[in-house]
Amino acid sequence: MDAAYEAKLRADYDGQSREDVLRDYREMLRIRRFEEAAARAYTRGKISGFLHLYIGQEAIAIATQQVMEPGDRVVSTYRTHGFAIALGSDPKACAAELFGKAAGLVGGVGGSMHFFDKERGLWGGYAIVGNHIPVAAGHAFASQYTGDGRVTLCFMGDGAVGIGPVHEGMTMAGIMKLPIVFVVENNQYSMGTPLKRTLPVEDITARAAGYGFASDRFHVTSVQETRRRLGEAVERARKDGKPTLVELITYRFRGHSMSDPAKYRQKEEVDRWRLNDPLERTLMALKTIYQVPEAELDAMDETIVAEMDGAYEFADKAPAPAPEARFDNVMAEGPYYGDSATTRPAGVE
Repeated sequence: MDAAYEAKLRADYDGQSREDVLRDYREMLRIRRFEEAAARAYTRGKISGFLHLYIGQEAIAIATQQVMEPGDRVVSTYRTHGFAIALGSDPKACAAELFGKAAGLVGGVGGSMHFFDKERGLWGGYAIVGNHIPVAAGHAFASQYTGDGRVTLCFMGDGAVGIGPVHEGMTMAGIMKLPIVFVVENNQYSMGTPLKRTLPVEDITARAAGYGFASDRFHVTSVQETRRRLGEAVERARKDGKPTLVELITYRFRGHSMSDPAKYRQKEEVDRWRLNDPLERTLMALKTIYQVPEAELDAMDETIVAEMDGAYEFADKAPAPAPEARFDNVMAEGPYYGDSATTRPAGVE
């Protein structure tokens, strides 16, 4: 570790207690180990469909949980496992959802892309890029209308910002002065294309003025700074009813999904970004600034690995949903069309 890196590390953790930094590290590590276990399960054929991992972005979810108050909402993309773990969802239920089991967060019908845990403030988990922004604005409008004092935090990737519904939802939020924070997790590549090839102005927060928003933009290198700056935006929404557009410059260390080999970037680039991985920087701070013994850190890691391995063992053994469960939460009631020819409407084969 060179002198400049160490000086920056000490400045970032100045005033932070050993207990708080250990807590942040532990919670980031829980997400990292959950996602690594998910990747292993995927390669064994235990998880169907797409799997988008949050490896590298964990500090964002942890900071978000720390600035939320009871009743606040997170509306997110399909890369949402980290938010579920950070907000307190049971890893067993999360793993079971990935496996399509009845014990999953939503009974196994949502899978990786549709996590949902209303009790803990996670309102999805949306797979259609950019289309959840008006939904989030609707949540914020409900808070404004009822006066419940709650704030909605709406997350999207950099690839979503050119989608029509994003503009529509942000326009509504700006006009109505809704208690909402729009957060762009700019992990550099959307699905696989560098941002400079898709946006004429790479600073996404340049758009904020057109909506009447406040704005903030910074590299995510620690939970502490992310918590402080997201907290300012949340407080602005709660107290003043003014939306904020926040661009968090971050990096995903895996491909867009498990099916993406990420050949559009070089190993040297990934290695450079690893120097600012919040998880690794926090580990370095614990060792060098707080003098936490290796044995203590190793024991913490072993405990977390056991927790996450246990969650996936539970998911593997859990039962699949009952056949009739496929008709749960369907709006129409009554006999289904496969019942007999007599129950089918005219013209339905």
